[in-house]
Amino acid sequence: MIRRLTIEGISCNHCAGRVEKALKKLGGVDSVKVDLKNKTVTVELNKDIEVITLKEAVLDAGYEISKVE
Repeated sequence: MIRRLTIEGISCNHCAGRVEKALKKLGGVDSVKVDLKNKTVTVELNKDIEVITLKEAVLDAGYEISKVE
């Protein structure tokens, strides 16, 4: 399963690293790919993870998800 997240405030490699690290801590995440230009993060999951869980992880890293696909 793949989720694409649009994240507000992500603008540099440091931001990307914080978000990537926060999401990789979640059980069930296989990979995280950050696209700074489009402010999106593609998360590949090996099990279903609630959207609220993804949002909380990103929020704990200091950012906010504005859209989930």
